[in-house]
Amino acid sequence: MATTATFWFDPTCPWAWMTSRWMGEVERARELDVTWKLLSLAVLNEGRDLEPDYRAHIDQTWGPARVIAAAASEHGSAIVKPLYDALGERIHPGERRDTDAVIVEALAEVGLSGELAAAAESEDYDDALRASTAEALDLVGDDVGVPVIAIDGVAFFGPVVSPPPSGEAALRLWDGCVAVAGTPGFFELKRSRTVGPIFD
Repeated sequence: MATTATFWFDPTCPWAWMTSRWMGEVERARELDVTWKLLSLAVLNEGRDLEPDYRAHIDQTWGPARVIAAAASEHGSAIVKPLYDALGERIHPGERRDTDAVIVEALAEVGLSGELAAAAESEDYDDALRASTAEALDLVGDDVGVPVIAIDGVAFFGPVVSPPPSGEAALRLWDGCVAVAGTPGFFELKRSRTVGPIFD
């Protein structure tokens, strides 16, 4: 039987991006059924007292997440991963900060109308973002960020990796995650980060 996994991400988070590249590597090599969902950093930080610079950054995360939510609503969940890939390649390795242009280009890459870009400034899909975020937090708790992964229904924050492992190293990490998810009473592994996101 295929292992089922759910991967929650925010399209603007470089750490979620790194982990998603690893997950894609595993998905190609193993019998794995992955569902891709949004965990909005903007939603996660609603009502929190943040430093002004970080609040400004978090406020900028609404747009890409809203556009993915809108695309999923109008075109189905199968569009989520391709659109995430198209956005993420520009935002992370591409280091693009012209978010409006990035959104329009990403929509075009996956064959969607540029009219969906208007969702970036709309609150129409915020309830969907809140629901998807709440689904992840209900499984893993609220003292987390992104990514969140659920394996056969058992969820955890992470893994946080930089750079993302590939080949056999990617599969060894996956096997470890499956072992952790299958261990009753397991809650946490953590160490301080010593490098930033390494995209290549």
